[in-house]
Amino acid sequence: METIHSLEELRSVNGPLHLALGVFDGVHIGHQAVIGAAVDAAKSGGGIAGVLTFDPHPIRVLAPQVAPQRILASLTHKKELLSDLGVDLLVVIPFTPEFAELDAQSFLDDMNDACEDLRTLAMGEDWKFGNRRSGDVNLLRSFGQQNGIDVRALGAIMLDGERVSSTRIRQAIRDGNLTAAAAMLGREYTVLGTVVEGRKLGRQLGFPTANLRAHNEQLPSDGVWAVDVALKDGSIHRGAGNLGMRPTVENGEERRMLEVHLLGYSGDLYGQDMEVRFLQRVRDEKKFDSLDELKAQIDRDVEFCRSFEES
Repeated sequence: METIHSLEELRSVNGPLHLALGVFDGVHIGHQAVIGAAVDAAKSGGGIAGVLTFDPHPIRVLAPQVAPQRILASLTHKKELLSDLGVDLLVVIPFTPEFAELDAQSFLDDMNDACEDLRTLAMGEDWKFGNRRSGDVNLLRSFGQQNGIDVRALGAIMLDGERVSSTRIRQAIRDGNLTAAAAMLGREYTVLGTVVEGRKLGRQLGFPTANLRAHNEQLPSDGVWAVDVALKDGSIHRGAGNLGMRPTVENGEERRMLEVHLLGYSGDLYGQDMEVRFLQRVRDEKKFDSLDELKAQIDRDVEFCRSFEES
């Protein structure tokens, strides 16, 4: 999948183009329907299936005081998810205060002018864009009629009587209801992060851990979790993950982190990205009176994770 970072770069794209428009945080089942409309149009009419999105999330620029602290999928993670959906081209527009001033009609005109042959635009029926959110589906449909572009506006996806949304999914993850989150995402919820160097205390206890710096993605509740970890080489490993403040070893220092012990794995993971799937919450995080007590509990946690089988 090719990635470009401006409307102007669309000039380099040859042939018919079918674009899905939106932020697509999490690429949940509602987003997948919109993206699928562009992919299907490319398959049936020929040409390139693309997604046009924005980074950072516009709300972080327009209203940072109400923006969620965590997102469902970082840009790196989103690229992997979109590629799996059959997207050929990703257009990532840097969302800056200056870009936010661009009015909706100018955005559409600039996009169309840069495209050799724009055939399809797909979006959610309630999508708003442009300065002061002045652009909507009505403007898009009028624009499509004037320029011979097929505009496909898709309705919200409902699940259990409620609209699927990124806000609802984030809450389910915070609550530890990963089954509900997976149903709305259309896949198991995973967190993508980069392994960073830690204090190597796990190694001293006999359980070396990979300390993960999550890419600002939403994490579930603190505690010990049975996890599966996918590495860049395609291998998948069972692991025991600890998410929280590590009260026994941090001596009161407040630093939330995710560390994972990969069962039976040996190798250098520093600097690598890995994807963590949370399977089962094992227990609450707990402060132990000694490192010996902590080690004994980790022994039990690891054995539970090793023997855990998904139902």
